[in-house]
Amino acid sequence: MDEYRNPFNPGAGVSPPELAGRAEVMQQAVTALERTKRGRHAKSLLILGLRGVGKTVLLNEIAKEAGQRGYLTEMIEARDNDDLRQMLIHSVRRVLLTLDSGKQAAEAVKKGLRVLRSFLGSVTVSTGGVDVTLGVDPEIGQADSGRLETDVTDLLLATGRAAQAVAKPVALLIDELQYVSKEELAALIRAIHAVNQAGLPLILFGAGLPQLAGQAGDAKSYAERLFEFPRLDRLSEADAYAAIREPIEEEGAHIEGAALQEIFRQSHGYPYFLQEWGYNAWNACDSDTIELADAHTATANSIRKLDASFFRVRFDRLTPGERDYMRALADMGEEPQRTSDVAMAMGRKATSMTPVRDSLIKKGMLYAPEHGMIAFTVPLFDEFMRREMPQG
Repeated sequence: MDEYRNPFNPGAGVSPPELAGRAEVMQQAVTALERTKRGRHAKSLLILGLRGVGKTVLLNEIAKEAGQRGYLTEMIEARDNDDLRQMLIHSVRRVLLTLDSGKQAAEAVKKGLRVLRSFLGSVTVSTGGVDVTLGVDPEIGQADSGRLETDVTDLLLATGRAAQAVAKPVALLIDELQYVSKEELAALIRAIHAVNQAGLPLILFGAGLPQLAGQAGDAKSYAERLFEFPRLDRLSEADAYAAIREPIEEEGAHIEGAALQEIFRQSHGYPYFLQEWGYNAWNACDSDTIELADAHTATANSIRKLDASFFRVRFDRLTPGERDYMRALADMGEEPQRTSDVAMAMGRKATSMTPVRDSLIKKGMLYAPEHGMIAFTVPLFDEFMRREMPQG
């Protein structure tokens, strides 16, 4: 079929043509947005899930919903070893400068800019190679204590008050939130708690790997009262079929039931992989109906592409010792395993493998679903490891 008409979008954070199986989470987000806009308390969302389940896609969809409801939105992506101050600087600056219009809001917004100036600590700072200039004096006694929790709270409160003054709500969305340190996460949670208590129109949405829920609880015991923690997983068979069939039929084409079954079986129902298989099945088809043979071709092409990109970039970050640990885990299957069993399979003591395990968790390759257990964060990575290191 015509590749230009291919409806599937196998890309990082790219919205699929059919957002199947996520209606409940989207409704939670919409409720939180509407209540926050009205100055009412609402639990926001920290979305959890493995790689490829659509966390970033969902954050993008929430941002669209927020924009349609009159919000200023700022999307931030946390990265390993990023500093929370630097993550917030540009986004808060853009928000405040956008709000800086209308005489009735001038003082609230100017004060917000002065608090940001205090937060920066100087008129011009270099963050990531980009200079940030505000041209205002600092607000003495606000966001200048040197204590991260206090200063982040001051900053977001000032931003929320500026938003309230112009009746323009603000949504901050932070992806890969598991990379934020415990101290920084505690500061962020405390700040959002203060914003909620003040009834200000500012809300935070986040997304991260499954360990984020535990990290949030460790950072602040009251985190569960501020956030819902919806867990995204692979799609059900019915939702996965809809995610494949409906975009195809909207283009005037069709797909056989056997081909749908093959795509679901090979992709395990993970949204990113469904897009990859759907994309390749469409391109393999030379008629207006995708058949089982096309799905088999899609499997071969999808695995080849994933091995060369999606899986490869993660594998290349691993040390030899980390690769050996991941290979031992892969032999045990995709389900969570006891760390002691992995060490035993390697002929090592569990305590001796702790640094390797912790490094893999920090890199976002593994997570601990519960104490003493370990699992892959990347679906199908066990299969890749067996292909990449066939000797074990």
